Amino acid sequence: MNDADVDVVVTGLGTVSCQGSGTARLWRGMRAATSAPTRVPDPHARMPHPLMYLVPEADLPAGPADHQGLELGRCSRLALAAAREAVADAGLGGPDGLAGPAAVDPSRVAVVIGSGMGDAELHERRRAGAAATGDRWAPLFPVASAVAGWLGARGAGTSVSNACSAGGFALSIAADLIRCGEADVVVAGGADAYSRVGLAAFNAMGAIDPERCRPFDADRRGAVFGEGAAVLVLESAAHARRRGARRGYARLAGAGWSCDAHHETAPEPEGEQIGRAMRRALAEAGAKGGDIGCVVPHGTGTELNDVVESRVLGEVLGGDAGGPPLYSLKALLGHTGGAAAAFGAVAAALVLHHRTVPPNVPVGRLDPRCPVRLPAAEGRLAAPDVLVDAYAFGGNNVSLVFGPAPELGEAAA
Repeated sequence: MNDADVDVVVTGLGTVSCQGSGTARLWRGMRAATSAPTRVPDPHARMPHPLMYLVPEADLPAGPADHQGLELGRCSRLALAAAREAVADAGLGGPDGLAGPAAVDPSRVAVVIGSGMGDAELHERRRAGAAATGDRWAPLFPVASAVAGWLGARGAGTSVSNACSAGGFALSIAADLIRCGEADVVVAGGADAYSRVGLAAFNAMGAIDPERCRPFDADRRGAVFGEGAAVLVLESAAHARRRGARRGYARLAGAGWSCDAHHETAPEPEGEQIGRAMRRALAEAGAKGGDIGCVVPHGTGTELNDVVESRVLGEVLGGDAGGPPLYSLKALLGHTGGAAAAFGAVAAALVLHHRTVPPNVPVGRLDPRCPVRLPAAEGRLAAPDVLVDAYAFGGNNVSLVFGPAPELGEAAA
């Protein structure tokens, strides 16, 4: 039975992105509001716009190359690096997994990771003539298993792969595992890395902007993808208090799912189902439109998505002068695919923790069909909650509402 009264709190954060390795560097990058995509260093990337927001070479995890003999790709390694930071930040372990005086029962720890492409790059390298490092078959989605194996987690280990909303569904599933009593701690998030096939497919669709990711800009021409991983440690507030958690960044207060059941790739133009996901998340959080002080939108920079999301945000949240401010994370990190909603969740947790909405990466002329606010200056969070949206091919929609973290008592460290 799901106990909706259980407060689910974020106690650890970990990220690797084009801003570098570590959540502190992400926050500095959010406040600096500058970034640009680069050409992917792949001689086989024969496509019109081979651009991405890549993790800097110096910040790429050196390993592990494999997990118990199973070769791991770039996506799994990014997820492992982010998970290490998140678990250490929560005070639950170190480089070798769960450890220390605050360690929890491994059978009560679960892992849920979303990814759109997984370790597809391993297969793409072999198709281009690279030799395999072993004779074992390598699945596309070992990411959650690799994280659970490193962590020593013996609860549920689940990969979610419903494209660009996967990280948001992963966090919602994590909250449900805690509320229904299946787990005390869930390490959850999303990861995606450069995939030649993935980038070529979006080039073929004409959905890549030749300059940069510029959601809601009148001259936008599509998305520009990014790579990285964002991982959060979730647990009930009661569990966090019992073990003496150092801090709570935010509370995952509500989640809403829906499906357009409309088209394989395009959003339903009326936005009925994305509005339903937003309303369900607000209702579960016990929040109204006026309680939202910031929105981290899906905002991909594609023509229809930005128009539909803008209109539905106005319908659901209301308010004057464009409603609450948006923090357009994809303009900074690119569209990180299955990790995008998890990055949005980390951004929401940081906004709530610092009570500050960072400046948006400047765009050009705002599309008049997108009546949203994209502040170019940093501001104080003016209402208690933050809304995160994520949408995906197949019409998979998820909205998450994050609120202030509950009081956890005196810090243990």
